[in-house]
Amino acid sequence: MTDEEDSGSESVPQGIEHGRSEFGHVSVLLKEAIDFLAIRRGGTYVDATLGAGGHGYEIARRLGPEGHLIGLDKDPHALEIARQRLANPPAALKQDWPRITLLHTSFGEAGRLLPPDSVDGMLADLGLSSLQLTDAARGFSFQADGPLDMRMDPHSERTADQVVNHMDEKELAHVIYEFGEERRSRRIARAIVRARPITTTAHLVKVLSAALRPMKHERIHPATRTFQAIRIFVNRELEDLEALMQSAPQLLGKGGRLAVISFHSLEDRIVKDALRAGASQGLYRVLTKKPVTAQSEEIERNPRSRSAKLRAAEKI
Repeated sequence: MTDEEDSGSESVPQGIEHGRSEFGHVSVLLKEAIDFLAIRRGGTYVDATLGAGGHGYEIARRLGPEGHLIGLDKDPHALEIARQRLANPPAALKQDWPRITLLHTSFGEAGRLLPPDSVDGMLADLGLSSLQLTDAARGFSFQADGPLDMRMDPHSERTADQVVNHMDEKELAHVIYEFGEERRSRRIARAIVRARPITTTAHLVKVLSAALRPMKHERIHPATRTFQAIRIFVNRELEDLEALMQSAPQLLGKGGRLAVISFHSLEDRIVKDALRAGASQGLYRVLTKKPVTAQSEEIERNPRSRSAKLRAAEKI
């Protein structure tokens, strides 16, 4: 996991400039994801976690005017940024630009929203975007003071404040253990309950730091796992991922590709198990025997990429 989450030797092809843009986000494993999708001109592709549109843009520029890019995202702010980016391609590409459909929804709803056998490729880049992390008002980061929010969709009901200040101590400990893989979850839950009301992310970090003595050889911040756990629970991230992995074989047409980038072991386990199960049922040909990880050059350029794992499969 990265401190805020959990989340090549080949030349970079023309048009892929390390995933960096003026929109403030660096797409992780961009070239690798595009390669695994094996994009077919004129096809229909889904960017299930559109974010600022970095991966989506690279998909779109390969589709041609007969192609169709469908972008999904829970975060309306990110969706608007992607809309601006995808609606204004360079002049040289305008005549060759595909149809774009953007939907404000979770990727867990893809199976309900899209027709069966209608997709030639699907990409999901899980975890937080740089846009979310760097906006203190969203409450995702423990490195900046902000409200206890952590909602990817600001219209959803569940907030970090409800978890931190109103959840039963036993249930809180379970959430921290289950979604943060934090062995000291009971101690943390006890400290949080005793410190209530906790008003901001900085206040929560202070409580966590006081409750946890640094463990030997531990390199991550003491708040990392608890913040991850609360964020995953607030946004129902694992439930949505399981729904996406369940619907993907039905949505993909024959030869369609699925590529998923995860940032911590909970996500990666769900993806790995779903691809293995699909392969055993004759639905998939798994393209990644082991997860693809970032090369040293990308990690140096974008430290967030060091925990990224890409897995891919092809619909049989």
